Amino acid sequence: MEILVSLVLKPAESEREREKEREMECLFRRSSSFGKMKLDPSPYPPQKRCLSRNAAFSYQKFIQFALEETQLHTQLIPSPLQEHYRHLKAIDGKTKLQTLAFQSSKIRLYRGLIIEGDNAMQVLDFALFPEPEYDVPIFCASFFTASNTNVVVLDLNPLHDVIDTEDYKAKYYKNLMPLGQKYAELLPWGSKITGESLGFFSPIVIWSKFCSDQHLHDILFAAFKEYFKAWLQLMDQAKVETNASQLHRNCEAQHKYLIWRAEKDPGHQLLKKLLGESLAQDLVWNFLFNGVNTLGSKSFLDYFPEYRCVDGSISKKRSIIGKSFENRPWDAKGNFIGANIR
Repeated sequence: MEILVSLVLKPAESEREREKEREMECLFRRSSSFGKMKLDPSPYPPQKRCLSRNAAFSYQKFIQFALEETQLHTQLIPSPLQEHYRHLKAIDGKTKLQTLAFQSSKIRLYRGLIIEGDNAMQVLDFALFPEPEYDVPIFCASFFTASNTNVVVLDLNPLHDVIDTEDYKAKYYKNLMPLGQKYAELLPWGSKITGESLGFFSPIVIWSKFCSDQHLHDILFAAFKEYFKAWLQLMDQAKVETNASQLHRNCEAQHKYLIWRAEKDPGHQLLKKLLGESLAQDLVWNFLFNGVNTLGSKSFLDYFPEYRCVDGSISKKRSIIGKSFENRPWDAKGNFIGANIR
């Protein structure tokens, strides 16, 4: 499926700026699904709260911002996954699915999926995974929008524990807590979340549910931009890891994250409806959470034995420990104030 959109660039004021524009145009052309993206730079007009439709709202601008911002920090190279998954077509013949996939010297996989369907239904699943030589968090933006409903998760998912240990949390989140608090107040906690899922979130996670509202969409876009800039700065500052045991630890941590998401991500049911079970399974395991088959050899049950059924299969339940958190379990300093997740 070819998506024809056009990128609006500001007039160049110097040869250097013109060169940057040419590089950006080339980059967009090489990404088949987001090849020529058009974005109206004017601010959205004010609208009434709790819109009944989201026709004017699009996640395309989120991806455009991310691509442009990333180009200021590193050179993106199209991933082979881009070509493989560029022609996704929904069974209903109407819903549009768009993908992009890149990589760079520090980024193992930079991938995104946008779904646009009937009744103002839109999905953005966007993530950036560092190379194992870096223990930088995983950038995660998972947004679902329907005619009057929004469910969003925005986070720098920790590669290592931030609930029971302090080192990793202090390294990556201490200076970001004011940013997290700012948006925690603007986009309130989205009610109950399982203890298992919480283990993959950071103290600055935005987990929210809200009615379709232009003002809140603007806040979400602002949060996305600030979180993405923060993640790029962390990547810029990251030092390559040469210790073999730490490299193994990074690989296993990312592998555990990927296999959990591939097995338990709630968006799988929508993909099965749109693409059929076989193609949806392929997209989830080999595109969205690529690395399950290359970063480690452990199985889901090796990491999460509590999910083993009597017959040896994996339980379909989202939660086994049965514990959920209705309120934000971190304080303003990033201290975990919820009861033990287990």
